[in-house]
Amino acid sequence: MATFKEFRNKIKPNWCPGCGDFSVQAAIQRAAANVGLEPDNLAVVSGIGCSGRISGYINAYGLHGVHGRALPIAQGVKMANKDLTVIASGGDGDGFAIGMGHTIHAIRRNIDVTYIVMDNQIYGLTKGQTSPRSDVGFKTKSTPNGSVESALNVMEMALTAGATFVAQSFSSDLKELTSLIEQGINHKGFSLINVFSPCVTFNKVNTYDWFKQNITKLSDVEEYDASNRMTAMQTLMQHNGLVTGLIYQNSQQPSYQELLDGYSVQPLAVQDLALDEEKFNKMMAEFM
Repeated sequence: MATFKEFRNKIKPNWCPGCGDFSVQAAIQRAAANVGLEPDNLAVVSGIGCSGRISGYINAYGLHGVHGRALPIAQGVKMANKDLTVIASGGDGDGFAIGMGHTIHAIRRNIDVTYIVMDNQIYGLTKGQTSPRSDVGFKTKSTPNGSVESALNVMEMALTAGATFVAQSFSSDLKELTSLIEQGINHKGFSLINVFSPCVTFNKVNTYDWFKQNITKLSDVEEYDASNRMTAMQTLMQHNGLVTGLIYQNSQQPSYQELLDGYSVQPLAVQDLALDEEKFNKMMAEFM
């Protein structure tokens, strides 16, 4: 069985010192080892942004896609080879701006993919602009007088869209984050894990200290029931979304693959897709 060190490669991350994404990378590697994966059992697909580089820093199958398109690629990979554990990753701009349409439909489709979003409330790679997760009044290069738009409440959105696994963590809490990724991988359906991952270079508001002062851990909430969707929504609203832990899980809802009529037991990736001449000619005749 592989150790977390075997999920490392020789590529040194070029994130800024102190970036929360380092911890997310470590948590993915530890979780993969803890659930018993081998590097060739795992595929990591990412989008564009600082967080998008993560697919190249893990010893596994990796694909660095285009902006906002990590989820369509990850879903295609999973459909072609259901034996792979597929993790999609990106930032709040990638997943909740240009990629929001894909996020919503991946949630409602409930395909067996784990989506990890590194949420720093800013566009870091392009040098600091307001993102869909920036609060009202947030001053950046694109909003010098302060943002007038409300921040997107992504956890509430996920519950409304019918998500079957919703979790949130903080990059400095490696133990909790690793555990949530393990649970997300083991969940048979779509798992959304939002991670508060501070940008130490461009976001001087939502800092490590700020999160430590404002976050409520669900493990500290008395008798919290993660199987109760209404309780999950009420708790999120009560704490303005600043909670960490397993927010909601529905283990009874079948995954997309389980519901899809005619989905092959044998993964497409290992099937013989060659057509004999007779079948090819018959198919071509339909278009003549």
